[in-house]
Amino acid sequence: MSDTSTAYEPPVVVGVDGSEHSLRALEWALSAAEGLGAPLVVAHVRSDALQLGAARIASLGTAPELPDTVARAVRSVVEERGHRVPVRYDSLDGSVTDALPAAARGARLLVTGSRGHGGFASLLLGSTSRTLAMTAPCPLVVVPHEARAAALTDGAEAGRVLLGLHAEETPDEAVGFAFEAAHHRGVPLEAVTAFRLPPPGSAVLPAPSPALQVPPLPVADEVAETEELVREAEREQEERLRPFAARWPGVEVVPAVAPGDAASRLVDGSRDAGLVVVGRHHRHRFGSLLLGSVAHAVLHHAHCPVAVVPPKAAGSGHDSPRRS
Repeated sequence: MSDTSTAYEPPVVVGVDGSEHSLRALEWALSAAEGLGAPLVVAHVRSDALQLGAARIASLGTAPELPDTVARAVRSVVEERGHRVPVRYDSLDGSVTDALPAAARGARLLVTGSRGHGGFASLLLGSTSRTLAMTAPCPLVVVPHEARAAALTDGAEAGRVLLGLHAEETPDEAVGFAFEAAHHRGVPLEAVTAFRLPPPGSAVLPAPSPALQVPPLPVADEVAETEELVREAEREQEERLRPFAARWPGVEVVPAVAPGDAASRLVDGSRDAGLVVVGRHHRHRFGSLLLGSVAHAVLHHAHCPVAVVPPKAAGSGHDSPRRS
Protein backbone atom coordinates (compact mmCIF):
# COMPACT_ATOMS: atom_id res chain seq x y z
CA MET A 1 0.00 0.00 0.00
CA SER A 2 1.21 3.49 -0.71
CA ASP A 3 1.80 6.21 1.87
CA THR A 4 -1.39 6.85 3.86
CA SER A 5 -0.90 10.62 4.22
CA THR A 6 -3.57 12.79 2.70
CA ALA A 7 -3.34 16.36 1.48
CA TYR A 8 -5.49 17.45 4.41
CA GLU A 9 -5.00 15.30 7.48
CA PRO A 10 -2.84 12.24 8.24
CA PRO A 11 -5.08 9.29 9.07
CA VAL A 12 -5.47 7.02 12.04
CA VAL A 13 -4.62 3.47 10.92
CA VAL A 14 -6.00 0.46 12.77
CA GLY A 15 -4.93 -3.11 12.18
CA VAL A 16 -7.72 -5.69 12.34
CA ASP A 17 -7.90 -9.46 11.98
CA GLY A 18 -11.51 -10.10 12.98
CA SER A 19 -10.68 -11.11 16.57
CA GLU A 20 -12.47 -9.56 19.54
CA HIS A 21 -9.21 -7.88 20.53
CA SER A 22 -8.88 -6.15 17.17
CA LEU A 23 -12.55 -5.09 17.20
CA ARG A 24 -11.92 -3.34 20.54
CA ALA A 25 -8.96 -1.60 18.92
CA LEU A 26 -11.19 -0.66 15.97
CA GLU A 27 -13.75 0.97 18.27
CA TRP A 28 -11.02 2.94 20.06
CA ALA A 29 -9.40 3.98 16.78
CA LEU A 30 -12.70 5.16 15.32
CA SER A 31 -13.47 7.23 18.42
CA ALA A 32 -9.93 8.67 18.33
CA ALA A 33 -10.21 9.54 14.63
CA GLU A 34 -13.53 11.28 15.23
CA GLY A 35 -12.05 13.22 18.15
CA LEU A 36 -9.11 14.31 16.01
CA GLY A 37 -11.17 14.96 12.89
CA ALA A 38 -8.87 12.57 11.02
CA PRO A 39 -9.76 9.93 8.43
CA LEU A 40 -9.59 6.28 9.46
CA VAL A 41 -7.82 3.54 7.52
CA VAL A 42 -8.90 0.01 8.49
CA ALA A 43 -6.07 -2.31 7.47
CA HIS A 44 -6.31 -6.09 7.30
CA VAL A 45 -3.31 -8.23 6.38
CA ARG A 46 -4.72 -11.14 4.40
CA SER A 47 -4.03 -14.65 5.62
CA ASP A 48 -1.15 -16.62 4.13
CA ALA A 49 -3.66 -18.95 2.45
CA LEU A 50 -5.48 -16.06 0.82
CA GLN A 51 -2.25 -14.48 -0.34
CA LEU A 52 -1.10 -17.81 -1.77
CA GLY A 53 -4.39 -18.35 -3.56
CA ALA A 54 -4.25 -14.88 -5.10
CA ALA A 55 -0.68 -15.50 -6.25
CA ARG A 56 -1.69 -18.79 -7.92
CA ILE A 57 -4.56 -17.12 -9.72
CA ALA A 58 -2.25 -14.34 -10.86
CA SER A 59 0.23 -16.91 -12.20
CA LEU A 60 -2.52 -18.16 -14.51
CA GLY A 61 -2.86 -14.70 -15.98
CA THR A 62 -6.15 -13.92 -14.27
CA ALA A 63 -6.57 -10.91 -12.01
CA PRO A 64 -6.98 -12.20 -8.44
CA GLU A 65 -10.34 -11.17 -7.07
CA LEU A 66 -10.54 -13.34 -3.97
CA PRO A 67 -12.84 -11.69 -1.42
CA ASP A 68 -11.40 -10.52 1.90
CA THR A 69 -14.10 -11.81 4.22
CA VAL A 70 -12.51 -10.23 7.31
CA ALA A 71 -12.48 -6.78 5.71
CA ARG A 72 -16.07 -7.29 4.62
CA ALA A 73 -17.18 -8.27 8.14
CA VAL A 74 -15.32 -5.35 9.71
CA ARG A 75 -16.92 -2.95 7.24
CA SER A 76 -20.34 -4.18 8.38
CA VAL A 77 -19.39 -3.52 12.02
CA VAL A 78 -18.26 0.04 11.24
CA GLU A 79 -21.26 0.87 9.10
CA GLU A 80 -23.64 -0.47 11.74
CA ARG A 81 -21.97 1.68 14.39
CA GLY A 82 -21.85 4.74 12.15
CA HIS A 83 -18.97 7.19 11.75
CA ARG A 84 -18.36 10.92 11.37
CA VAL A 85 -15.06 10.72 9.47
CA PRO A 86 -14.09 9.15 6.14
CA VAL A 87 -13.23 5.45 6.48
CA ARG A 88 -11.14 3.45 4.01
CA TYR A 89 -10.62 -0.33 4.01
CA ASP A 90 -7.32 -1.76 2.82
CA SER A 91 -6.42 -5.42 2.30
CA LEU A 92 -2.66 -5.88 2.63
CA ASP A 93 -0.21 -8.61 1.72
CA GLY A 94 2.99 -9.66 3.43
CA SER A 95 3.67 -10.27 7.11
CA VAL A 96 1.71 -8.28 9.68
CA THR A 97 4.87 -6.85 11.24
CA ASP A 98 6.03 -5.55 7.84
CA ALA A 99 2.71 -4.58 6.25
CA LEU A 100 1.23 -2.54 9.11
CA PRO A 101 4.31 -0.29 9.61
CA ALA A 102 4.36 0.31 5.85
CA ALA A 103 0.66 1.17 5.90
CA ALA A 104 1.20 3.55 8.82
CA ARG A 105 4.02 5.52 7.21
CA GLY A 106 2.95 9.14 7.46
CA ALA A 107 -0.05 8.26 9.64
CA ARG A 108 -1.04 10.06 12.79
CA LEU A 109 -1.54 6.87 14.81
CA LEU A 110 -1.30 3.12 14.37
CA VAL A 111 -3.74 1.24 16.61
CA THR A 112 -3.75 -2.48 17.38
CA GLY A 113 -5.25 -4.85 19.89
CA SER A 114 -3.03 -6.41 22.51
CA ARG A 115 -3.48 -9.84 20.92
CA GLY A 116 -4.93 -11.27 17.76
CA HIS A 117 -5.93 -14.69 16.48
CA GLY A 118 -3.76 -17.61 17.44
CA GLY A 119 -2.33 -16.34 20.73
CA PHE A 120 -2.50 -18.08 24.08
CA ALA A 121 -5.28 -16.61 26.20
CA SER A 122 -2.93 -16.25 29.18
CA LEU A 123 -0.57 -13.90 27.34
CA LEU A 124 -1.11 -10.21 28.04
CA LEU A 125 0.67 -8.95 24.93
CA GLY A 126 0.99 -10.73 21.60
CA SER A 127 4.24 -10.98 19.69
CA THR A 128 2.87 -8.82 16.86
CA SER A 129 2.01 -5.90 19.13
CA ARG A 130 5.35 -6.27 20.89
CA THR A 131 7.22 -6.09 17.57
CA LEU A 132 5.15 -3.15 16.32
CA ALA A 133 5.96 -1.26 19.52
CA MET A 134 9.61 -1.32 18.43
CA THR A 135 9.16 -0.75 14.69
CA ALA A 136 6.09 1.43 14.05
CA PRO A 137 7.05 4.67 12.22
CA CYS A 138 4.41 6.66 14.11
CA PRO A 139 2.88 6.51 17.59
CA LEU A 140 1.48 3.05 18.27
CA VAL A 141 -1.54 2.65 20.56
CA VAL A 142 -2.08 -0.84 21.96
CA VAL A 143 -5.62 -1.36 23.28
CA PRO A 144 -5.81 -3.94 26.08
CA HIS A 145 -8.07 -6.94 25.88
CA GLU A 146 -11.28 -6.98 27.88
CA ALA A 147 -9.90 -9.07 30.75
CA ARG A 148 -7.69 -6.22 31.96
CA ALA A 149 -9.29 -3.10 30.45
CA ALA A 150 -10.52 -0.56 33.00
CA ALA A 151 -11.29 2.70 31.20
CA LEU A 152 -12.38 1.85 27.67
CA THR A 153 -16.15 2.06 28.01
CA ASP A 154 -16.29 5.71 26.99
CA GLY A 155 -13.90 5.30 24.09
CA ALA A 156 -10.89 7.48 23.43
CA GLU A 157 -12.28 10.37 25.50
CA ALA A 158 -12.27 8.57 28.86
CA GLY A 159 -9.86 9.33 31.68
CA ARG A 160 -6.77 11.46 32.20
CA VAL A 161 -3.52 11.06 30.28
CA LEU A 162 -0.54 9.56 32.11
CA LEU A 163 2.94 10.38 30.82
CA GLY A 164 5.92 8.33 31.91
CA LEU A 165 8.66 10.97 31.97
CA HIS A 166 12.38 10.36 32.33
CA ALA A 167 14.13 13.71 32.23
CA GLU A 168 16.98 12.47 30.04
CA GLU A 169 15.56 9.61 27.99
CA THR A 170 11.93 10.41 27.12
CA PRO A 171 11.87 11.92 23.60
CA ASP A 172 10.23 15.30 23.01
CA GLU A 173 7.80 13.61 20.65
CA ALA A 174 6.36 11.54 23.50
CA VAL A 175 5.93 14.61 25.72
CA GLY A 176 4.29 16.56 22.91
CA PHE A 177 2.04 13.64 22.04
CA ALA A 178 0.85 13.41 25.66
CA PHE A 179 0.06 17.14 25.79
CA GLU A 180 -1.78 16.95 22.48
CA ALA A 181 -3.80 13.96 23.66
CA ALA A 182 -4.80 15.74 26.87
CA HIS A 183 -5.65 18.87 24.88
CA HIS A 184 -7.97 17.04 22.47
CA ARG A 185 -9.66 15.11 25.26
CA GLY A 186 -9.97 18.10 27.58
CA VAL A 187 -8.49 16.09 30.46
CA PRO A 188 -5.56 16.63 32.85
CA LEU A 189 -2.08 15.37 32.03
CA GLU A 190 -0.33 13.61 34.91
CA ALA A 191 3.44 13.50 34.42
CA VAL A 192 4.90 10.58 36.36
CA THR A 193 8.60 10.67 37.22
CA ALA A 194 9.93 7.97 39.52
CA PHE A 195 13.48 7.23 40.57
CA ARG A 196 15.31 4.71 42.67
CA LEU A 197 16.85 5.76 45.95
CA PRO A 198 20.45 4.91 46.79
CA PRO A 199 20.74 2.09 49.35
CA PRO A 200 20.42 3.21 52.96
CA GLY A 201 23.53 3.45 55.08
CA SER A 202 22.50 0.33 56.99
CA ALA A 203 22.66 -1.63 53.73
CA VAL A 204 26.30 -0.75 53.01
CA LEU A 205 28.57 -3.79 53.07
CA PRO A 206 30.98 -3.94 56.00
CA ALA A 207 34.49 -2.67 55.39
CA PRO A 208 37.33 -5.20 55.41
CA SER A 209 38.85 -3.41 58.39
CA PRO A 210 37.24 -1.55 61.29
CA ALA A 211 39.55 1.38 60.53
CA LEU A 212 37.96 1.71 57.10
CA GLN A 213 34.36 1.42 58.29
CA VAL A 214 32.25 4.47 57.34
CA PRO A 215 29.46 5.08 59.85
CA PRO A 216 25.97 5.09 58.29
CA LEU A 217 24.07 8.32 57.95
CA PRO A 218 21.64 9.07 60.76
CA VAL A 219 18.01 8.39 59.81
CA ALA A 220 17.28 12.12 59.78
CA ASP A 221 20.09 12.65 57.26
CA GLU A 222 18.73 9.87 55.02
CA VAL A 223 15.29 11.50 55.07
CA ALA A 224 16.83 14.87 54.19
CA GLU A 225 18.77 13.26 51.33
CA THR A 226 15.57 11.70 49.97
CA GLU A 227 13.74 15.02 50.15
CA GLU A 228 16.58 16.72 48.27
CA LEU A 229 16.47 14.05 45.55
CA VAL A 230 12.72 14.58 45.20
CA ARG A 231 13.17 18.36 44.93
CA GLU A 232 15.86 17.92 42.28
CA ALA A 233 13.64 15.55 40.28
CA GLU A 234 10.76 18.03 40.55
CA ARG A 235 12.99 20.82 39.20
CA GLU A 236 14.13 18.65 36.28
CA GLN A 237 10.56 17.64 35.48
CA GLU A 238 9.30 21.23 35.60
CA GLU A 239 12.10 22.38 33.28
CA ARG A 240 11.36 19.58 30.84
CA LEU A 241 7.62 20.27 30.77
CA ARG A 242 7.81 24.09 30.70
CA PRO A 243 8.00 24.63 26.90
CA PHE A 244 5.19 22.14 26.28
CA ALA A 245 2.98 23.73 28.95
CA ALA A 246 3.56 27.08 27.26
CA ARG A 247 2.47 25.61 23.92
CA TRP A 248 -0.65 24.01 25.40
CA PRO A 249 -1.65 26.48 28.15
CA GLY A 250 -5.13 24.96 28.42
CA VAL A 251 -3.81 21.59 29.57
CA GLU A 252 -3.84 21.06 33.33
CA VAL A 253 -0.52 19.47 34.31
CA VAL A 254 -0.41 17.33 37.44
CA PRO A 255 3.22 16.67 38.41
CA ALA A 256 3.88 13.38 40.19
CA VAL A 257 7.44 12.85 41.41
CA ALA A 258 8.37 10.23 43.98
CA PRO A 259 10.92 7.53 44.65
CA GLY A 260 9.90 4.10 43.48
CA ASP A 261 9.38 2.03 40.35
CA ALA A 262 8.10 4.00 37.35
CA ALA A 263 6.42 1.01 35.67
CA SER A 264 4.47 0.09 38.81
CA ARG A 265 3.25 3.66 39.25
CA LEU A 266 2.10 3.85 35.63
CA VAL A 267 0.36 0.46 35.74
CA ASP A 268 -1.41 1.35 38.99
CA GLY A 269 -2.45 4.74 37.57
CA SER A 270 -3.74 3.12 34.38
CA ARG A 271 -6.68 1.61 36.28
CA ASP A 272 -8.57 4.91 36.05
CA ALA A 273 -6.70 6.60 33.18
CA GLY A 274 -7.70 6.92 29.55
CA LEU A 275 -4.23 6.67 28.02
CA VAL A 276 -0.67 5.98 29.14
CA VAL A 277 2.10 7.53 27.03
CA VAL A 278 5.66 6.21 27.00
CA GLY A 279 8.53 6.83 24.61
CA ARG A 280 10.92 4.81 22.52
CA HIS A 281 14.47 6.05 22.46
CA HIS A 282 17.83 5.66 20.76
CA ARG A 283 20.38 3.40 22.36
CA HIS A 284 23.94 2.47 21.51
CA ARG A 285 26.17 3.88 18.79
CA PHE A 286 24.20 2.19 16.01
CA GLY A 287 21.19 4.42 16.70
CA SER A 288 18.79 1.51 16.91
CA LEU A 289 15.41 2.06 18.53
CA LEU A 290 14.77 0.01 21.63
CA LEU A 291 11.81 -0.41 23.93
CA GLY A 292 12.85 0.45 27.47
CA SER A 293 12.04 -1.71 30.46
CA VAL A 294 9.34 0.69 31.68
CA ALA A 295 7.55 0.75 28.32
CA HIS A 296 7.85 -3.03 28.07
CA ALA A 297 6.29 -3.55 31.51
CA VAL A 298 3.51 -1.03 30.92
CA LEU A 299 2.56 -2.63 27.60
CA HIS A 300 2.25 -6.00 29.31
CA HIS A 301 0.28 -4.91 32.36
CA ALA A 302 -1.54 -1.58 31.82
CA HIS A 303 -5.32 -1.49 32.23
CA CYS A 304 -5.95 1.21 29.59
CA PRO A 305 -4.61 1.89 26.08
CA VAL A 306 -0.87 2.55 25.89
CA ALA A 307 0.78 4.85 23.33
CA VAL A 308 4.41 4.12 22.46
CA VAL A 309 5.86 7.19 20.74
CA PRO A 310 9.08 7.02 18.71
CA PRO A 311 11.51 9.92 18.34
CA LYS A 312 11.25 11.94 15.15
CA ALA A 313 14.04 10.04 13.40
CA ALA A 314 11.96 6.87 13.55
CA GLY A 315 9.24 8.44 11.43
CA SER A 316 11.40 8.60 8.30
CA GLY A 317 11.47 12.37 8.22
CA HIS A 318 7.82 13.04 9.05
CA ASP A 319 6.98 15.69 11.61
CA SER A 320 6.16 14.68 15.14
CA PRO A 321 2.37 14.48 15.67
CA ARG A 322 2.04 17.63 17.73
CA ARG A 323 -0.70 19.97 16.64
CA SER A 324 -2.66 22.44 18.71
